[in-house]
Amino acid sequence: MNEPAPETPAARTVPPRLALWNVTKRYPGVIANDDVCLDVMPGEIHAVLGENGAGKSTLMKIIYGAVHADKGHLIWNGREVHIANPAAARHLGIGMVFQHFQLFETLTVVENIALALEGKFDLKALALRVTEVSAKYGLPLDPHRLVHSLSVGERQRVEIVRCLLQNPQLLILDEPTSVLTPQAVRRLFGTLRQLASEGVSILYISHKLHEIQELCDRATVMRGGRVTGEAIPAQETSASLARMMIGRDLPVCVSPPFAGEQTPVMEVAGLCYTNEDPCCASLFDVSLTLNAGEVLGIAGISGNGQAELLAALSGEILSAADAIRIEGKPVGRLDAGHRRDAGLAFVPEERLGRGAVPAMSLTRNAMLTAHRQAGMCRHGLLRFDAARSFAERCIARFDVRCGGTETLARSLSGGNLQKFIVGREVMQNPKVMIVAQPTWGVDVGASAALRQTLINISRTGVGVLVISEELEELFEICDRIAVLAGGRLSEAVPKDQTDAERIGLLMAGNGLVAETL
Repeated sequence: MNEPAPETPAARTVPPRLALWNVTKRYPGVIANDDVCLDVMPGEIHAVLGENGAGKSTLMKIIYGAVHADKGHLIWNGREVHIANPAAARHLGIGMVFQHFQLFETLTVVENIALALEGKFDLKALALRVTEVSAKYGLPLDPHRLVHSLSVGERQRVEIVRCLLQNPQLLILDEPTSVLTPQAVRRLFGTLRQLASEGVSILYISHKLHEIQELCDRATVMRGGRVTGEAIPAQETSASLARMMIGRDLPVCVSPPFAGEQTPVMEVAGLCYTNEDPCCASLFDVSLTLNAGEVLGIAGISGNGQAELLAALSGEILSAADAIRIEGKPVGRLDAGHRRDAGLAFVPEERLGRGAVPAMSLTRNAMLTAHRQAGMCRHGLLRFDAARSFAERCIARFDVRCGGTETLARSLSGGNLQKFIVGREVMQNPKVMIVAQPTWGVDVGASAALRQTLINISRTGVGVLVISEELEELFEICDRIAVLAGGRLSEAVPKDQTDAERIGLLMAGNGLVAETL
């Protein structure tokens, strides 16, 4: 960083809260950020748009001190700064909520929050503050719960509340609404607007273009590590913003009617599960029928039993034999492997760690679930040639952008890794496919491809069960929608007989809405 810092434009009477000038960051084989220029004014809500892999996250990490640029300048409140680490960023007044959580699983919520605060603290008093702030922003948290017992959505709440407690001058939010109801999103937007009115600057990353249009004052668009444009979101449409991001029109999902007979492929009757952890959800008399040729959606706020239901359906926890049936066969007492033999495919919500092993190649990750059905195991021995061929077909069929079959899972963008995981399950020709949070943190182009994939496989006669906290997604791809709240599942209704507002109220636990759905 030996070049002189550029002057602040004379036309501005107030300097930007943050200005980036010609910021560049290279990694072996790729330029993550290429001469990026961006500024955000005091009190401005500024969106940063781009596909997965466009360089947004790297840029935000540079601002937060988690990554150091190879060249360029960071101007903070009119003076050039070098942000050595996240502690230095927080000291300046920069807070960041990461898409991939920065939490210690063996510590409580309040202990994790305390680690980010400077000076002495009183855990008891801090716990009260956490409760107050989380309630105020519509992000309920128990400060004394251990993080390892929290769902993905609840962990995101911890990150948001931890950041708000630091009273930042610049708040960086990466996909903050992916696990919120429409009502909670409105409350959060109200909070962000209030913060902006008080002079707080906000950098907002989201793949939900309608949110960008509603909330943000300006948007900077990135593609391939470079800034490719700037827009006033309120003056654009979702389609025009998508074209700026991906360079083409956004595909529209097509849901043709199923031509076959809609017979039940999975039935759940009176499923109950008592969680030994009093801070986690239990399941109460859950019943549903999943038919061939349909996509059945389950909406709900994280922590209401989604993780427990997924574990019960996938075979990670066992239940009464007759509580779960696949094509009439009782499977409640079968483990995950034997349920796969019965025709079940499963895509967990956590891509890295559960859906794929980060340090393993795509070839080896293909073996994790497909070795039985794809001929990768013969006489008890693994056949790497068959696994490699399977991975190659998956990469080609589902347009996974990577360096080949030996690419490590952790090096893929979120969207590309999700396409590989979903493709791996689809290629096993399941009878039932359970998918959790299929497009969480995935850009609009990859999201459209993944959603169409789920619709397409359902129309071949597969029953697809989607658990998601993204209502727009559920209304786009599902034939029927149910709501899981407090461990209880509502009756599934055709999507054209309800709307997002009613579903959102049910997600918040308003059982009275059930009568009007």
